[in-house]
Amino acid sequence: MPGIQHAKDMGLHVVVSDINPKAPGFDIADDHVIADTYGVKDTVAAALHYHNRIRPIDGVICIAADVPLTVASVAHALGLPGVTIETAQLASDKLAMKERFVEKGISIPWFCGVESITHLRRILSEQGFPLVLKPVDSRGARGVLRLTESVDLDWAYDHSLFFSPSGRVMVEEYLEGPQISTESVLMNGQAFTPGFVDRNYEFLDRFGPYIIENGGHQPSILNTKQQSAVTRLARQAAQAIGITEGIAKGDMVLTKDGPKVIEMAARLSGGWFSTDQIPLGTGVNLVAAAIKLALGEKVKPGEMTPRFARGVAIRYFFPHPGRIVSIQNEKEAEGLPGVYRIHIFLKPGDTVAPTTDHTKRAGFVITTGKSREEAVERVNNVVKTIKIITSSS
Repeated sequence: MPGIQHAKDMGLHVVVSDINPKAPGFDIADDHVIADTYGVKDTVAAALHYHNRIRPIDGVICIAADVPLTVASVAHALGLPGVTIETAQLASDKLAMKERFVEKGISIPWFCGVESITHLRRILSEQGFPLVLKPVDSRGARGVLRLTESVDLDWAYDHSLFFSPSGRVMVEEYLEGPQISTESVLMNGQAFTPGFVDRNYEFLDRFGPYIIENGGHQPSILNTKQQSAVTRLARQAAQAIGITEGIAKGDMVLTKDGPKVIEMAARLSGGWFSTDQIPLGTGVNLVAAAIKLALGEKVKPGEMTPRFARGVAIRYFFPHPGRIVSIQNEKEAEGLPGVYRIHIFLKPGDTVAPTTDHTKRAGFVITTGKSREEAVERVNNVVKTIKIITSSS
């Protein structure tokens, strides 16, 4: 919704596509079509009908939704700017992406496709623990598991396989070191990376074997040389899968052997990163840049250059599973210093599911500060203040 509103604020006529006739974005868009964003043929057909019968479409993007193949297919069908279908396919298939990275000499963790539970056991006997098991083509950390000696492998294999639309899973080396989210704009042979946020994985033991991120903060704790190495690799990885004009979202780890790429997405990020955290921390309007590029317009390098480096932190709420009895101190928390945005997704009477992936977050808070340390202190104060009380009965 922030992206829709931003496009409208730029004076654009915005058409939103969604399978849900009650999608909240429809309320603020100028027009809409009913089509499954993950259904490439359905969305292309809907876009062609709208383009030919109702109003010409001049650009297409997605924000947060991991549907680069749908976006690329619509752009191809309508002759609009965008990444190629091949690039979108690589961005949608983690195994094919890793194989391309190997071809191009991109630094990545060791990986392997898994053909069966027997194959998985053989891999673990050769590689040892820990490893990461994940679906080849899912999103939102669904089915992503950190395999250790205590994990039931039969359950883990079935769980991860369940979340793969194509019925494929893979394993990769678990990388030790700081994890970073990058968000870059590539254009005219250059790459600009205003998005550079340290990811917070403090709950690995609490939620294991599920790998759950608990927000992030900026500016990064990495020094200038380390950040340059990460952003350089992010550019090389984006170009390796064919992103030369557009957005590239990277999941990176700085290991003892240097930075490595976990994944690269051909879209704007979710989690309020592209819409809120980047502009709050740097003054760069990445969403506007993505919209301009989708329309075939030029983006000036100065627009992608950070104007400042302010402290920003985001944390998520993970209440105990059960029925929500009450949500306490939300108004009090909103008045705390540095609070930019608080959003609780659930209400009393709703059920909190066990935390197995990122879709199970109950809400979030974003804070700002003069420094990273101040923003983190403020965000932790909010998390301590708000109480989401649940009952198992």
